[in-house]
Amino acid sequence: MKWVASLSTRTRYQDAFEEAAASISSQLGGQKPDLVLIFLSSHYEDEYQRLPLDVKSRFKGAVLLGCSGGAIIGKGQEVEDRPALSITAAVLPDVAIVPFHVPPGELPDVDGAAASWEARLGLVPEQEPDFIVLPDPFSSDAQQLAWGLDAAYPRSTVVGGLASGARAPGENALYIGGRTYTSGVVGIAIYGDIKVDTVVAQGCRPLGQPMRITRSQRNLLFELDGQPAVEVLDQVFTRLDEREQQIFQLSPMLGIAMDSDRTDFGPGDFLIRNLVGLDRSHGVLAVAAMLETDTMVQFHIRDAAASAHDLAGVLTRHRMGDSGNRALGALLFSCLGRGRQFYGAADHDTELFREHFGDIALGGFFCSGEIGPVHGRTFLHGYTSSFGLFRPRGWS
Repeated sequence: MKWVASLSTRTRYQDAFEEAAASISSQLGGQKPDLVLIFLSSHYEDEYQRLPLDVKSRFKGAVLLGCSGGAIIGKGQEVEDRPALSITAAVLPDVAIVPFHVPPGELPDVDGAAASWEARLGLVPEQEPDFIVLPDPFSSDAQQLAWGLDAAYPRSTVVGGLASGARAPGENALYIGGRTYTSGVVGIAIYGDIKVDTVVAQGCRPLGQPMRITRSQRNLLFELDGQPAVEVLDQVFTRLDEREQQIFQLSPMLGIAMDSDRTDFGPGDFLIRNLVGLDRSHGVLAVAAMLETDTMVQFHIRDAAASAHDLAGVLTRHRMGDSGNRALGALLFSCLGRGRQFYGAADHDTELFREHFGDIALGGFFCSGEIGPVHGRTFLHGYTSSFGLFRPRGWS
């Protein structure tokens, strides 16, 4: 298995493609890639349709997967607010690649997902395929997609991001094989001598203490440890300094523990969701998630320092695991709300990734929503960096 990555910031699409493609060919030294992942900024919108033909001409026989992006990641760099095209290519012996497109309105319901996905892909759960998915945000339900794949393939990993850069429906580009689409979902299933590991950094730090939900209804939170939820929120808020209060007021967060039997929580143990409403007359908080009584939760805050700390924590945890040092290639699906404007400097997430994993091939883009697992269940996230890391299983 071999992974390589390239990046071009040429103003003209054709110049950018040729430069990035030439770099890939040079790095592969005569080997032909089996998979080519391309992300390009909306500056090349007028040339979107040319890409599949160029890929077919330059990388004959390779499977193409890609999409448009509001900002582009390539060769370990983040390019924002200017033209960019990145190519990440892989030579994958003993790996099968199954491309697919799901048109709008044709995603299987979660209840019938197993039979529908098996029929569409010709794959059974025992093959343990992993998935890279690129939905269009205007025309597909990414959470339904994620939960459907979870239901159909419970031992598989799903990672990806929502195409970005468009101002209106029909303006994003989705690439699969030799086709360009402007709606639906494109993706690949890969199986054989390959495994996709994930690192999902939701960019928050906890406030106060973990507490147990003692009364809730659907997405409404009434009581925490027997206390009115609004009163608990007020107590947490008053302990913040002035700057933290301003940040928290703009984007209050609640972390939902994925394992409520634990008593010690660390990075990656909570699913982060927004607080979307507060009703003091009834003492209730509204959360952008369904809640269950007896679940552990904790309020969270998101700022640059919290995001940097969270990313460092989850990268360290993965690197110290059994598979952490075996990755040969990686993709980063990062939120458009991160990047230079958020951190005050460019390349923050990619540089931190390099510190932990070295100069392995890294590509990707800034998304309108990020897809990745938290404790074995796949979710659609916001303000998140979701990494997919590719390693051989060791069969070859």
